[in-house]
Amino acid sequence: MQTDAQTAAGGSTPATYTSFVALGDSFTEGMSDLLPDGTYRGWADLLAARLAARAEPGQDFRYANLAVRGKLIRQISEDQVDVAAAMGADLITLVGGLNDVLRPKCDVDAVCAALESAVERLAPACEQLVLMRSPARRGPVAARFLPRMEQLYAFLDDLAARHGALVVDLYGAEVLGDQRMWGDDRLHLTAEGHRRVAEAVWQTLGLPPESDWTVGLPPAVRPGWAARRTADARFTRQHLLPWIARRLTGRSSGDGRPAKRPDLLPYAPLPSSED
Repeated sequence: MQTDAQTAAGGSTPATYTSFVALGDSFTEGMSDLLPDGTYRGWADLLAARLAARAEPGQDFRYANLAVRGKLIRQISEDQVDVAAAMGADLITLVGGLNDVLRPKCDVDAVCAALESAVERLAPACEQLVLMRSPARRGPVAARFLPRMEQLYAFLDDLAARHGALVVDLYGAEVLGDQRMWGDDRLHLTAEGHRRVAEAVWQTLGLPPESDWTVGLPPAVRPGWAARRTADARFTRQHLLPWIARRLTGRSSGDGRPAKRPDLLPYAPLPSSED
């Protein structure tokens, strides 16, 4: 079967994917796109819902999401890749490595090696593999890690070219660097950010655009000094200090947590997943 991107490029009707497996960490799990029941939705669920809507009448669309928050690329490679490859899905997305490069100490070459091992096993196991240059919240903290990120993404581009994978460039999208696209924890995208990521992947697959996911937000109104200090204090108390504590004790937010959707099963999203 031709991929959607290939058929779209040739001017034909895009093919229909019948199964989708998403691998990764909290970004693919869907944090911080919080639903009323306390679970997370996220770009992968949104994409799955849209792909399911394109399925042929009477044909089940199947979806699995193996992502677990906090996972490093080595853990994704060891715990998720072979499971995903065995599922035989049409479409696989792999996003990982950002948790590694944002740590104080990181061997970027080792991260690239783990990513390459994952891609070598996934690419032959699906019709289309999709990789991503993850988005970054603009600011002084992210600026410290930009050389690492750029090294990783340059390697990722070359890796994708060698294995026929598609790359979604979220890192280069200015709008996803806007601080208003990020949740209170300053690490995860808002619901609007996830919606735009789903659209970006959709378009990269060669499917008809529904919106311009790169369009900027309206001009920002800078909060007052007191509001900024209150937000900083809340962020430090609720997110930064617990993150530091986990680093010091060698724990992860994903320890003991199962995959979001571990089996490749028919996907019938609730109405809230299709907003």
